[in-house]
Amino acid sequence: MKKWLRIIGVLLAIALTKACDYDLSFSPAQTNDIAFSSDTVYLDTVFTAIGSSTYNMRIYNQSDRNIEIGSIRLGQGSDSQFRLNVDGMHGQDFNDVEILAKDSIYVFIETTVDIKDYAANATEFLYNDQLLVDEHSVELITLVKDAIFLYPERENGFKEIIPLGTDDDGNEFGIEGFYLEDDELVFTNERPYVIYGYAGVSPEKTVRFEAGARIHFHDNSGLIAAQSSSVHVLGEQSADPELQEGEVIFEGDRLEPFFENIPGQWGAIWLTAGSTNHIFRHATIKNASVGILMDYNDETENPTLVLEQTQIHNSSAVGLWAKTGHVRAVNSIFGNAGNASFYGNIGGSYEFTHCTFANYWNRSFRSTPAVILNDYFPISETEDFIMPLEKAVFANCIIDGNQTVEFGVEQKGNEELSFALDHTALRFSPVDETIFENPYYDFSSSSLYPKLIMNKQTAFHQPTENDFRISQDSEVIGLGKSTHAAGVPLDLKGIDRTITPDLGALQHEVFEEED
Repeated sequence: MKKWLRIIGVLLAIALTKACDYDLSFSPAQTNDIAFSSDTVYLDTVFTAIGSSTYNMRIYNQSDRNIEIGSIRLGQGSDSQFRLNVDGMHGQDFNDVEILAKDSIYVFIETTVDIKDYAANATEFLYNDQLLVDEHSVELITLVKDAIFLYPERENGFKEIIPLGTDDDGNEFGIEGFYLEDDELVFTNERPYVIYGYAGVSPEKTVRFEAGARIHFHDNSGLIAAQSSSVHVLGEQSADPELQEGEVIFEGDRLEPFFENIPGQWGAIWLTAGSTNHIFRHATIKNASVGILMDYNDETENPTLVLEQTQIHNSSAVGLWAKTGHVRAVNSIFGNAGNASFYGNIGGSYEFTHCTFANYWNRSFRSTPAVILNDYFPISETEDFIMPLEKAVFANCIIDGNQTVEFGVEQKGNEELSFALDHTALRFSPVDETIFENPYYDFSSSSLYPKLIMNKQTAFHQPTENDFRISQDSEVIGLGKSTHAAGVPLDLKGIDRTITPDLGALQHEVFEEED
């Protein structure tokens, strides 16, 4: 026992000696001791009165001594709209902050700014302050945008809902949202709009989105058109394709660059059964779960949905999902999606001229083709709801993607499906050739495939970045049928295509080769 006590005593003595050797004293920081990961922190753009993401920077101790920073504070003190977390402590003013030799600490920064407190009539305001670290300073900058906020009311602790139907027990169910008032049915380009929940268009009403309007949806939000209502998106050709000043843009409400191409940030534009006379012209719909969800049609001879110069990008599920829809589209792009770029589900009638269907989804595994046509929807384990595919015409189109098979057709009903790919490029090179047992993949059929252009190199510029311009190296240049092009003489960007029409929504461009 005494032996063990002597061993423990020796170990304690060694530990105490080591502790004494380790210097935990701190001296005041000198000017040259301190360095920063950045001399300016840009918090990107935020909407007024909406909190920013959290940004960070590091303060370094470059010296061989343990230092103590006398003061870390915001230049505007308690009046500042920035919030700090310094080495795990929240606040706006910190004293005697310690940093070990050759070590660093993190500073996390957030902000929430109400533009009306600084520029009552401005649509944008550059708000700035300084992070003061002893004698040093770091600029803090954020751009604040004014916006019109639309959201469901709350009553007795419950948010307003838009009723969708009743369950088997007769209980009403719905979706969190609200109906737009009459004075809210016109969306202008004066200020962006931020929508929480689903904004509903009441029966017999028409909502109009004017050229240049910017619509931002929060998570699980969207637009829903009730029976006999209409959605008119009336964008115009943009003089500057980068600014897209004439387009109407529907996207999420996160403005930071990181979220620019993140799918699934909001719900859908939902055109419910019985809604009618929908027009989307020069519109961009991006980062939704489903870009446009169309339930049935209005049972008239005219298309229920017309798409002109419209782009749908980065949908986490489907770009355009039409259930027994009646759609006419020209000069439109149906881009990357987690499942299908276009899903013509439960039959319907569709006409696509000079459209691009291109799915280069790379965020997860995708097993579905870019374009799917079928005549059914499962309603139980043993039963399907069936409606015939009356027509699906693809004229001067591109159907392409990063899979070997980008066109899917499936029939469960008794009526044959009616479709035609005329002067259309198709990506179809299956590994498993049993797929050709499906009679709808008889590419020698002149009724189904009047003029099929197989497995050509489309040479999109940057397809994973939603840039579906075709380059000078494309093999679909000049392959369009002139009679189809005559009905759509200008491409999506307003370029004449009548002399030598290329396939798809855009005429080819010449790009300089990168070194």
